[in-house]
Amino acid sequence: MARVKLAYPKIPGSKDSPFEKCIAFEKYDGTNLHWIWDEELGWYAFGTRRDRFDLDELGIAQFNVAHPGLEAAPKIFVNDLARSLDDVFKASPQYHCSEITVFTEFLGSQSFAGMHKQNDPKQLVLFDVQTDQGMLEPEQFVRDFSAINMARVVYRGKLTGKFIEDVREGKYNVMEGVVCKGKSKDNGIWMVKIKTNEYMNKLKQAFQDNWENYWE
Repeated sequence: MARVKLAYPKIPGSKDSPFEKCIAFEKYDGTNLHWIWDEELGWYAFGTRRDRFDLDELGIAQFNVAHPGLEAAPKIFVNDLARSLDDVFKASPQYHCSEITVFTEFLGSQSFAGMHKQNDPKQLVLFDVQTDQGMLEPEQFVRDFSAINMARVVYRGKLTGKFIEDVREGKYNVMEGVVCKGKSKDNGIWMVKIKTNEYMNKLKQAFQDNWENYWE
């Protein structure tokens, strides 16, 4: 295991919204995991936002010890995503680079606040891809990975105060909320997150109650 700098950046809240053209993706209530691909080595490493393991038998065993509750993730990745992602990378010259990192959310239907119930079937949802040039622009991400189990597109258009309020009020059929992504003036990517009032109230109630009893 290796400790790493934050593998995926923290996303600011809607108070930092640029109110520009964006794509809004559903935000899933799970655990953020990253997976690293090399053109020669293939998929060789993975981890959480703050640590990394070899994607081999020993590394997976170490990951399972360090992160109980996430044991299903490597098998799901290998079975459901690895080959499809590999095909996309090999088909386009843009992905012929030294290293690619993909970001997924690990969750089940009963996952909440990063906690997962053991017998609840899990999935991995792809939500970002990073190449040598940085995070993919949202339009390209949708275009290249729409055939894979990627985050659902909730909205396309200008980010507005009305859209923010509609998400908060539950008008877009999302459990936790959305992440809005757009291209910044310096050709980078900006992101903001918007959470529903229902989710925030549920989270607040969980902490007001005894958390362990709540989860049981």
